[in-house]
Amino acid sequence: MTSNEEWAERDAAVVWHGFTQMGSYTENAPIVVDHADGHEIFDSEGNRYLDAISSLWVNTFGHHVPELDDAIRAQLERGAHTTMLGNGNRVVVELSEALARVVPVDDPHFLYASDGSSAVEQAHKIAFQYWVNRGVRGRNTFLGFGGAYHGDTIGALSLGDGGFGTKLFDPLRFPVLRAPGFDDPGCFERAATMVAEHATELAALIVEPLVQGAAGMLLAPPEGIAMLAAACREHDVLLIHDEVATGFGRTGTLFASEQCARPDILCLGKGITGGYLPMSATVASGRVFDAFTGPDLGERTLYHGHSYSGNALAAAVALRHLELIESRDVLANVRERSAELGGLLDDRIRPRRSVADIRLCGLMGGVELAPRQDGLRWGRRVCAASVERGVLLRPLGDIVVLMPPLDVTSAELHQIVRVLDDALEEVAGP
Repeated sequence: MTSNEEWAERDAAVVWHGFTQMGSYTENAPIVVDHADGHEIFDSEGNRYLDAISSLWVNTFGHHVPELDDAIRAQLERGAHTTMLGNGNRVVVELSEALARVVPVDDPHFLYASDGSSAVEQAHKIAFQYWVNRGVRGRNTFLGFGGAYHGDTIGALSLGDGGFGTKLFDPLRFPVLRAPGFDDPGCFERAATMVAEHATELAALIVEPLVQGAAGMLLAPPEGIAMLAAACREHDVLLIHDEVATGFGRTGTLFASEQCARPDILCLGKGITGGYLPMSATVASGRVFDAFTGPDLGERTLYHGHSYSGNALAAAVALRHLELIESRDVLANVRERSAELGGLLDDRIRPRRSVADIRLCGLMGGVELAPRQDGLRWGRRVCAASVERGVLLRPLGDIVVLMPPLDVTSAELHQIVRVLDDALEEVAGP
């Protein structure tokens, strides 16, 4: 066996990978990473791969960024972690102050966790208790969208619309009102009508603004999200924006909400630390937060928290990462490279008979394939062929996801599209 095959065998013997059938793990020639640098990762044999999925959408500047490395080293000198339950930490305060200046939430307050699913769980509990604290009965239902994905914990699964083998867990999920998905042009009008019809029972509406990522990069017009926000304001229903995937520059603005509407509660994750450490945040507006203030140890308290909430190392790198986004004018690069990527895809990929659609918002892209029959697994095979050519891609079914770093270069975009074009030729023909 090669060195990488040996590592894969050792891996399969002790590690359980998420969203992965371990019985066939080694048969799919997984990359076992030895190290990473810049926009590339290197396997145990020294082969290099352009990370065109930003390590599942979390890396914004790639790997081994000197300024982010230094931020962690400096914080280590001050301490790696202290509890945020009843106490504070200077770097967490500094991060929160910096985020408060830029998040599209009125008078924001931050509750930290370690992953996107946890941020959504926190939002769900906050929205429910908000109405209880206000003395309003019966506001315990949520409205979500078809195709939505909000995470894998039970509450997040319930708010989402299943998929990815989750049907097994349907008996554990709580019922949610469901508007049509983004692929239905009337979904926002229908959702707004549902808000009006069910206002007295709704705690909140939850939506992924502009892009349903896990649904295959389905896009929403900003005016559709704005319509939802107006309906929620009119009928006094809380609006939750899940920006775990779209936040921190992916759509061309720091937050997708800036292009459409300001939510009452905002969920952040993935890119918050530039892909360095697990961290997420649930951002509550002042009016939501104020409903929880009261006597010490009283019933209005949010009795919720995580051991590693507000981890100091994660906060330090998140703060430095936020500074780099501004100082490097990264958002301008996202917009420029998005336009370039769209042109390259239209020129080389869209004309192929094997391609059904191309969807792109900022640097969140999806190439939907059109296999001639079921069971061809074109998405998996095209991505495998791309990896063999040195570009790391990962599919969502038969949709090839393109999620390069925010500071991706023109040359790297040309490499990604050229490799995808060659992979499509190999798997699906001209």
